[in-house]
Amino acid sequence: MKICVFGAASDRIDKKYVEDCYNLAKALALRGHNLVFGAGGEGLMGAAAEGFKAGGAKIHGVIPQFFIDCGYEGIFKGLDKFTLTETMAERKLIMENEADAFIVTPGGMGTFEEFFEVLTLKQLGRHKKPIAVYNSFGYYTDLEKYIDGIIDIKFVNKECKLLYGVFETHKEIIDYLENYSPVGVEWDRLKRN
Repeated sequence: MKICVFGAASDRIDKKYVEDCYNLAKALALRGHNLVFGAGGEGLMGAAAEGFKAGGAKIHGVIPQFFIDCGYEGIFKGLDKFTLTETMAERKLIMENEADAFIVTPGGMGTFEEFFEVLTLKQLGRHKKPIAVYNSFGYYTDLEKYIDGIIDIKFVNKECKLLYGVFETHKEIIDYLENYSPVGVEWDRLKRN
């Protein structure tokens, strides 16, 4: 399975997140999975790449040219395949199309945007791939409370929660991805409260 990992590209974050992401990625690689991601060599993106590489996986990095031109982030040096794009939209499209599954690790605005994009696409019936949110050290607990709150006030259909899973451990994520069966919720039902 080719897994797309979303996560922080910053090297300023607490190292406990970096180590945890590395261990998850290595565990996935040792089970025969490969990585497609945003090509970053720092933060959780770098940790994911390092972990997959340590476990013997193939790694495809996708990054827009302007990131390189502006020096936004360093590129992971151990890529097996490297794709340059013109835009962020093209970058995400390649990752989304190549991935068999998505893992959302702790991250900032870019990670939130990537999570909500693949979730929205799934809600609209554009894919049926598993989406695993890794609640490493409780990072996504408040976001989950927020989503529950907007479900309660009918801005989001409660069945949208069937489209992704939130997990506390590596084992839970691996079990979810490897045993995933697409939910039978039709997208038009999800638009109705």
